[in-house]
Amino acid sequence: MEKGSGHVFHQSSIITFWSSSLQISPTSNQSRIQESILIPVSHEPENVESESAVSPSKTPKVFPFIKALRTIDNKSDLCGGRYVYVHDLPSRFNEDMVKECGSINRFFDMCKFIKNSGLGPPLENTEGVFSDNGWYATNQFTLDVIFRNRMKQYECLTNDSSMAAAIFVPFYAGFDASRYLWGYNTSVRDAASLDLVDWLQNRDEWKVMNGKDHFLVGGRITWDFRRLSNKDTDWGNKFLFLPASKNMSVLLIESSPFNSNDFAIPYPTYFHPSKDSDVFTWQNRMMKLDRKWLFCFAGAPRPGNPKSIRSLLIDQCKNSNSGKLLECGNDVSKCHSPSNIMKMFQRSVFCLQPPGDSYTRRSAFDSILAGCIPVFFHPASFYTQYTWHLPKKYTKYSIFIPEDDIRRNISIEQRLGQIDSETVKMMRKEVVNLIPRLIYADPRSRLESLKDAFDLSVEAVINKVTKLRRDLVAGRRNNGGFIEELSWKYALLEEEDEEETMGVHEWDPFFSKPKQQT
Repeated sequence: MEKGSGHVFHQSSIITFWSSSLQISPTSNQSRIQESILIPVSHEPENVESESAVSPSKTPKVFPFIKALRTIDNKSDLCGGRYVYVHDLPSRFNEDMVKECGSINRFFDMCKFIKNSGLGPPLENTEGVFSDNGWYATNQFTLDVIFRNRMKQYECLTNDSSMAAAIFVPFYAGFDASRYLWGYNTSVRDAASLDLVDWLQNRDEWKVMNGKDHFLVGGRITWDFRRLSNKDTDWGNKFLFLPASKNMSVLLIESSPFNSNDFAIPYPTYFHPSKDSDVFTWQNRMMKLDRKWLFCFAGAPRPGNPKSIRSLLIDQCKNSNSGKLLECGNDVSKCHSPSNIMKMFQRSVFCLQPPGDSYTRRSAFDSILAGCIPVFFHPASFYTQYTWHLPKKYTKYSIFIPEDDIRRNISIEQRLGQIDSETVKMMRKEVVNLIPRLIYADPRSRLESLKDAFDLSVEAVINKVTKLRRDLVAGRRNNGGFIEELSWKYALLEEEDEEETMGVHEWDPFFSKPKQQT
């Protein structure tokens, strides 16, 4: 059962992704850093015209996006190279879903979480866990609404699509998937996706690059959009398998390690500041807290998943005088309380973040928000996911303990206790410095000097599209070397190594797909 708490719990049905009978195991992202190599171009873009010949064999091309590229060089234009055009979609693709918010989730009413531009109801600071302003009971699956409302405040919107560095599609893909996850046949589940694609492909804006300059946000995990067959018993819809969707950049809270058309961006947290000073004040406070517990874990076991290490972590927490546990099994009130969760994280040095029903969980972002150093057990839980928002050197802000170490009964208390206090202090500083990059500011306002998760996401998409356009103009179209099955690995490359052949990596075993049964 899906639980929509402040903590991250995905529907139990997704546990099937972990079974060896499946060809795809839910894992990481392809939030490849150097985005241009992710979109191989094997044909001429549409609407290409010829001019006078410069050689007997070649004629220069006039690309329809040249106007947009030229704005980059206009130093007097503060939005040069940053314009975004937003499609005016029919209301059935967004607003109508909000009006019918009671049907978005089968297990609880999402209507209260749609309030305040998708932030949900304000959180009272009765226990002093939060600050007085900017805190909301935000549901982890409302990013569709939050992102769109932030886009309405974006300073470089344009009504001229020929000026646009990227084109935003305000389709509430996450809400669409959620409302039909249980009890509906595949035709119903796929209807809106097919309708959207048909609408987009008939637009002139789409025909410029066949959608390769388009992007949209879906506030759910990739596996909700990757149904493997047309059987009604299979999970989710097939949005990400549609050819048109493969051309777009689809931003999700968890992406796939084996595909190149989706990119991971942070889960929403409870903190949505409206001004820079709110962020600075919070960061200073998180640096100064006394932390009683060496490590903690908030979560429930996964008894139906034999690969899960959660029960082992729970046992270690229970058996340690330095560990703190917030069990989220049947007593849902504890883990549905943002105050309980944040209080424990604020009092802990390290926060354990194992996979749940899928690789990622919102708890990782909540722990960072609390200045608690995250401990990951699978690289797809964070490192290969949010590469637009994180430094490459993961050891600066987190601890990695392979899952097999836990299965061999390695002591977490001993492992973490060996880290000296000065190193812990430096790591906490790195964690706290990450906070602005991993939160979404209040959509009704705008930060001044800080870039939040929205800003970095839009910037990354624009860089991706701009690189692709420049490659097209320069005739650089030999991107066929990109291997989708290794897409997680591209995020680890330095820019100068992009064209090199993939070699052996220490994380290869984590991303090996199950062998097909014969």
